[in-house]
Amino acid sequence: MVDMTANLQLSTFIPLVADLARDLPEQERYRRLLLALQQLLPCEAVALLRLDDDYLVPLSVIGLSADTLGRRFKVSEHPRLQALLASREPTRFPADSGLPDPYDGLVEGHQGHLEVHDCLGCPLYLQDQLWGLLTLDALEPDRFGSIDLDTLGAFASLAAATVMAGERINLLTRRVEDERHLAEVYKQAAGQQRPRELIGQSAAHRTLIEEVALVGDSELTVLISGETGVGKELVAEAIHAASPRARRPLISLNCAALPDSLVESELFGHVRGAFSGAVSERSGKFELADGGTLFLDEVGELPLAVQAKLLRVLQSGQLQRVGSDRDHRVDVRVLAATNRDLAAEVRAGRFRADLYHRLSVYPLRVPPLRERGRDVLLLAGYFLEQNRARMGLRSLRLSAAAQKALLAYDWPGNVRELEHLIGRAALKALSQHPERPRILTIEPDVLDLPGAEVPATDSQVPVASGDAMGLTLREAVDRYQRQLIAETLIRHQHKWSAAAQELGLDRANLSRLARRLGLK
Repeated sequence: MVDMTANLQLSTFIPLVADLARDLPEQERYRRLLLALQQLLPCEAVALLRLDDDYLVPLSVIGLSADTLGRRFKVSEHPRLQALLASREPTRFPADSGLPDPYDGLVEGHQGHLEVHDCLGCPLYLQDQLWGLLTLDALEPDRFGSIDLDTLGAFASLAAATVMAGERINLLTRRVEDERHLAEVYKQAAGQQRPRELIGQSAAHRTLIEEVALVGDSELTVLISGETGVGKELVAEAIHAASPRARRPLISLNCAALPDSLVESELFGHVRGAFSGAVSERSGKFELADGGTLFLDEVGELPLAVQAKLLRVLQSGQLQRVGSDRDHRVDVRVLAATNRDLAAEVRAGRFRADLYHRLSVYPLRVPPLRERGRDVLLLAGYFLEQNRARMGLRSLRLSAAAQKALLAYDWPGNVRELEHLIGRAALKALSQHPERPRILTIEPDVLDLPGAEVPATDSQVPVASGDAMGLTLREAVDRYQRQLIAETLIRHQHKWSAAAQELGLDRANLSRLARRLGLK
């Protein structure tokens, strides 16, 4: 038995050691790590989580619901996670432990509570600094009973080396120290709140992140375009955070939220007596952003008269407060956002051509949610965890049918619509239970998706509908393929080989198609 155990450890550890010298994508590196852990200690679910301030962020999971990757577990709200982080050694929780489990309702194929099960975890340290956790969950209460915790401890050391290898490779493209500092800047600017983040793993999202990193480390003016609700303000925050100006302020102005008479004063400031109500001198947004970044949201709403003055500031770096002839020099990087087609606005005479060209030195398009495939589930997980904490629930989850409905919907309101929908659905689901349940499951009937229909049976094939009106044939085919592949993956618990077999495709061809459609 000792030899068999030693052989298993050896066969598990050797491939991971070999991976340390390979330039693997981060997700693949972590997936291999968890697969090896599951081979060493067979169980239903394993996860790798990184400690980020007082939150644990899932980086890779096996056997847990897809939306888990979008959740952010606040350590102070999860006693089991607290206990795991508090110990330098692996910790096993007894089956009758009264501590709530953060994965209640999230283990794939398990729809009930997890009160009776086996749970194991181990902290990961990098250079003697607490980095995160490995967690293992088995549905049988005594699965880990005969396991030598030293085996998990040894694996944790190798896992830490794997993480370190990945982080060192990332250092070639990321400035880790700057990112840590930026988190502090965000906390100060947001009153010690957690910085907002761009969540996703789709090809469209990865392309956006690459562009943000590219243009962030420059002084170029950026015009961020995209539909309402896609997260243009978050993209602006990410660009500022990746820029040399990150230690300086990011000042925002919603150009559509102000009457025309106040826009100029908000931008450039005013002197006492400049207009009725100007009882004192006041700095504008440009002066407040001096040395940092100014974000102009809905810049297409600016009046033409103000556009001319904005152009002067962008060209010369000089401005005059309203009611003053004295010049003030400012050093400001401008990021602008719009949901309008500014080129069309220029042709219509509603936006200055010279200002348009000055703002769009680097045009950056934020993709709509419908082009981001399974990112909708990650974002749903993020909002589910927010609502779980707000409502004081032990667990808040989506049923498989609800996940299917979210993937099939077209999201005209994008991420903002998803956020509001999850909040409403959680309240509706809770109202259906006179006694507050330990695990609250959101079903399709409370999602209230306008025009969204979930197929009644697995064999039901979606047909073209009025939603395809106005689309090209290629766009309509892409939408149908995206929906069909997503539903097949859910039916086969995201096993690509089984999904490919049902769809009559080679697995590699399905993978390439899914990548093009934004599903990977």
